[in-house]
Amino acid sequence: MSTTTSNPPISNEVALRIALAARVLPEISLTELIEALQDNVGEVLNEAALSRITVTNLKTAFGQTYDLDGEEEGEDANAGDIAALKEAVRILWGAKDEAEALPTIEPYQDGEMPHSVRIAVASNNRELLDGHFGSCLRYLVYQLSATTLKLIDIRSALEADLSDDRNGFRINLIRDCHVVYIVSIGGPAAAKVVQAGIYPMKLIEGGEAKAILTDLQTVIATAPPPWMAKVLGIAEGDRVKNYKAIEAS
Repeated sequence: MSTTTSNPPISNEVALRIALAARVLPEISLTELIEALQDNVGEVLNEAALSRITVTNLKTAFGQTYDLDGEEEGEDANAGDIAALKEAVRILWGAKDEAEALPTIEPYQDGEMPHSVRIAVASNNRELLDGHFGSCLRYLVYQLSATTLKLIDIRSALEADLSDDRNGFRINLIRDCHVVYIVSIGGPAAAKVVQAGIYPMKLIEGGEAKAILTDLQTVIATAPPPWMAKVLGIAEGDRVKNYKAIEAS
């Protein structure tokens, strides 16, 4: 009787490294990078395996066979390509910039914050709203009331690129949220988000997530729109009438 074994899941740290490395290689897809890594270090991708990857490994995998000095058969290598490959390897090895540091998640238990809403923020860096719905690295998830704001979760969206339904994967990731802030979102994706009962708020200029959500707290405290008042549990008779939604974009 034959048995089959499955590879252990990729850790969040390894997944983040691979996704960030793929982003500095614009002509290489995430799937292509994963296949190249597995060809060089085996099916199991962990931090130890990534530490064995070299620039030469990646150049060979992607058809760039010139030497590190940039020459083979009289042809000059593209210096930009070499720089990108070196940066990708640096990321795969775990070298990180301060800009990549993630904020600290705060303790939270469901029900501890009455009259609150759950907000997802599309983010690529630190605690910033700076992501497109369909391509951001992660969603920062906040619980927000008129007086309290907590970052309660950080949800990686890296596996969405490997899904047959990328938008569906992302929606399921934040399905428990009432609102999602993004700097951009396509029409079909926005329709699916709304259909899932999530209200998309587009803020093209982005910014510090907590500063943006502090402004939302003011709205909640003074004149929440009817749909938000319903989520907050405000009695129908106490809701603001004829509220005109503020365009965030």
